[in-house]
Amino acid sequence: MSKLRSRLNLNQRAVIDYCPDCFEKQQKIDTLEERVKQLEAQLRYRNKKDNQPYFGSSTPSAKLPVKENSAEENRNKKGGAKLGHSGNGRSSIKTKDADEIISLDNADLSCPNCGSKNYEQIISRTRSVIDMALVKAQNFLYTWHKNKCRKCGTLFEPRPTMLPKSLYGNKLITNACVLHFLQGIPAGRIISTLGDIIDYGALFNIFHRLANFWLPAYEKLVNDYKQSPVKHADETGWRNDGFSGYSWIFCSENTTVFAFRNSRSAAVLSAVLGTERLPGVLVVDRYAAYNKVNVEIQYCYAHLLRSLKDLQEEFYDNNEVNTFVDDLAPLLADAMHLQKYKTLSNKKYYQKAKQIKKRIMQCIRAPAKHCGIQSYQDIFKDKEKRMFHWATNRLVPADNNRAERECRPTVIARKVSFGSQSEKGANTREILMSVLHTARKRLKDKSIEDWFVWTLEKFIKNSKVDPYSLIPKS
Repeated sequence: MSKLRSRLNLNQRAVIDYCPDCFEKQQKIDTLEERVKQLEAQLRYRNKKDNQPYFGSSTPSAKLPVKENSAEENRNKKGGAKLGHSGNGRSSIKTKDADEIISLDNADLSCPNCGSKNYEQIISRTRSVIDMALVKAQNFLYTWHKNKCRKCGTLFEPRPTMLPKSLYGNKLITNACVLHFLQGIPAGRIISTLGDIIDYGALFNIFHRLANFWLPAYEKLVNDYKQSPVKHADETGWRNDGFSGYSWIFCSENTTVFAFRNSRSAAVLSAVLGTERLPGVLVVDRYAAYNKVNVEIQYCYAHLLRSLKDLQEEFYDNNEVNTFVDDLAPLLADAMHLQKYKTLSNKKYYQKAKQIKKRIMQCIRAPAKHCGIQSYQDIFKDKEKRMFHWATNRLVPADNNRAERECRPTVIARKVSFGSQSEKGANTREILMSVLHTARKRLKDKSIEDWFVWTLEKFIKNSKVDPYSLIPKS
C-alpha cells in the first residue's frame, strides 16, 4: 500500500511540474516540422516537373531534354574501329553496274598552257559519282494516229498507259503517294518540290480515286492481320477537320493496318477486329479498351517498367521501394531483351525464360508493407495470364515496340500536316497508308515505287482486277 501511494505521489508531481513554455515550444516545433515536410514535397514536385518533359517517363525520346555533356574520360575516348582494322573504304562503280556512262572525251578541250588543240590521249581515267536528275514535274504531249486495217477495216489505235481522264502520269502519282502516305511529307511541300504545275485539288482527287480502288484490299488486309500469330496494336492522337480524334495502328510482321477514327473507345476495336475469337496473341499496353478484344493478350513490359521507375521517383527516400525496384527492373529488361538473342536454341531460350519468369514472380509474391509496391504487385497477380506469353511462345515479344516504331511516322505526319481536313481525307489516308506500309514489308526484290507503278498499269489494263491480288503475299 505504501508503494502504491508513493507512485501516485510521483505521478501527481510529474503532472503538476510540467513546463508550459516547453509544451508550447514543442507544439511549434511539431508544426514547423510538418510544414517543412509539406514544402519538401512541393519542392520535389516542382523539380520533377521542371526537369522532366510534359509526359514524364512516357515522353518520346525526341522530346527528351538534351543530355548533359559527357564525362571527361568519355570525351578522351577515340572513336572508330580497333587498331589494325583494314577498314571499308568507298568502292568504285564497275562498268556493268553503271546506270549511265558519260564520256568527256568529246568535250572541246585545249591545252591550258598554250591553247593548242593538238593533243593525244595517254591515260584513261574514271570517276564514280552518284547523282540524280532534278525532281520536277514536266509537261508531256502524247501523239498517235487512229489506224484502219486494210484487210478487215477494223479501227484501232495505241493508248498512253495512264489512268482514264487523268492529267497526271503514273510516275508522278506514285511519287506523290509514296511521299505523302509513306514518308509523311505534307501535300503542300510535295507540290512545291515537284513543281507548281500540279494542282492541290486535282492531286487529292487522284488520292480519293485510288482509295476507292484499294478499298476491297484494305478489308482483306484487316483479315490478314486478324489471322497473324502475333499482333500488335496502339493508338495516338490525330485531328480530323479541326476536331480531336485518334489514329489506330494494327501491325504484325507482314501486315500493317491503319484506322483513323474520332473515338478511342472499344467500339473502334469491335468495328475493325470484330467480336469473334481471334487466333494468336495481341501485344498491347494496359489500356482498358483492348480487354474487349476476344484474343489472348500480352501486356507490354516497357510500359510496366516506366510505371516501376515512376514509383521509385515518387518515393525516392523509401528503402523498401528502392529495393523492390532495383530487384524487379533488371528482370523486366531481361525479358524484353531475351528475344534479341537470335542465336539461342529453343531449349536455351525457354530455359532462360523460365528462370526470368520465376524470379519475377518471386519479387511479385514477396511480402510488402508499402502500398505502392502492393498496388504494383497486384497488376501481375490479377493479370498473370497476360504477363508471360513470351515465356511459352518465342514469337511473342515482351514489349510493344513494333507498334510504337510503326506509329512514329504518323506522329511526325501529325506534327507537320496537323491531321486530316475531312472525313473523306481520313478514310483515304487509312486505306493508302495500309496498302503502302504493308507492301513495303512484303516486297523482296522490287522497290515500293516500281511496285506501285506496276499496280497502276494493271489497273489501267483491267479496271475490274482484284486489288488484293496485286499486293505481295506475306
